[in-house]
Amino acid sequence: MKTKHNQHGGKQVSRRDFLTKGTMAASAWGVGMMTLGPTLARENNKSGDNQGKVAIVTGSSRGIGRAIARRLANDGFRVMVNCLNNTNLAEEVAQEIRNAGGEAQWLQADVRDPKAVSQLFDATESVFGGIDTVINNAGVMLLAPFAQMTDDDFDRMMETNIKGGFNVLREAAKRVHDGGNIVSISSSITLLKTATYGPYAASKAALQIYSSVLAKELGGRQISVNAISPGVVNTTLFTDGKTPQQIQAFADRTPHGRIGEPEDIAEVVASLCSPTCHWINGETIFANGGLI
Repeated sequence: MKTKHNQHGGKQVSRRDFLTKGTMAASAWGVGMMTLGPTLARENNKSGDNQGKVAIVTGSSRGIGRAIARRLANDGFRVMVNCLNNTNLAEEVAQEIRNAGGEAQWLQADVRDPKAVSQLFDATESVFGGIDTVINNAGVMLLAPFAQMTDDDFDRMMETNIKGGFNVLREAAKRVHDGGNIVSISSSITLLKTATYGPYAASKAALQIYSSVLAKELGGRQISVNAISPGVVNTTLFTDGKTPQQIQAFADRTPHGRIGEPEDIAEVVASLCSPTCHWINGETIFANGGLI
């Protein structure tokens, strides 16, 4: 999730205001969250294996996170959508899921703030009764050569990607039901090591290490913990600031002759969250269409 100021008219809510809601009952959670009410009966579920399970997808107002939220809902998950600034887009995702016959709510929370993350999990448990799957997706990418990287940009990436990722995984380790799944979205840039991507690549490598270690720490609970490392994907996180020719050059490097789509990554996530893939644990899956 590349954080920008909301350009679509969504209401901005301060972190202080959000934190004051921490002990409220589910029906009173009003910060960035749609009014709770009856949800539509499921009509389009393609897989009954995950019917009624609950998933949190951080950073799911757009891009890869949005595609993951929609894909998991299609497999029967009840989904908590999360955003930092784009509250109107998060509302759209939740409404899309409901319109398709699924169950979803949304909540604004900053993953950099451990209290906000804890309250995101609290709200999900209050609304849906528990948590089976956590997709640790929220992140930012700010690029510059080492000589030009500012302290502010460096700190923002480390606080969001490394600390924020840790905050989410720490809560997931305590809250996900036995037999569940935890998936972090890393990046294939950890192998590409392209110029200007140094700090970003380092922050995404941390998620791969986190997943491998956490899988061992949760031994005995039958929780699978993995990381997925996408390659170049058709989201604003990748395309912003690039010419069509630069984008095509990346597409030409893949055997499939195209860059990835958010739905490509969502399919890999859905596969890892299927009971049939539970033996995959502590791994990093490089989903880049053969780019590397």
